[in-house]
Amino acid sequence: MTKADLIEEVARVVEFTRKESEVIVEAIFDAIVKSLRESDKIEIRGFGSFRTRQRQSRIGRNPKTGARVEVPAKKIPYFKPSKELKDLVNETAAPAPAAPVASDPPATPPVQA
Repeated sequence: MTKADLIEEVARVVEFTRKESEVIVEAIFDAIVKSLRESDKIEIRGFGSFRTRQRQSRIGRNPKTGARVEVPAKKIPYFKPSKELKDLVNETAAPAPAAPVASDPPATPPVQA
C-alpha cells in the first residue's frame, strides 16, 4: 500500500474529499516524525510503537573500492508491532485446513487384537 492508496482508503471510509483525507494523513505522519525527531516514543494501542534507537559510529567499507569509511553515529526509527497486530496479521495468513478429497478412500480403523 502506498501513501496515495492510504489517502484514498481514508477518503472512502470517512467519506471526505481526497484533499481533506490527504491533510489528515499528512498531519499524522508529520506528528510521528516530529515526535521521533524529539526522541519521544509514540505508542498506538493495538497497533504498535515507534521509537528511535541510537547506532554507534563505526568503520565501514565502500563496496566498490574497498576503502575504509567512517560511518557517524545516528538515530534510526524503529517500529515494534503490538501483540494484537501480530495476531491479526497471522490470523489472516494462516492456511485453511485441507478438506478431504472425494476420490480419497475412507480411512480404515486400526484392528484391535
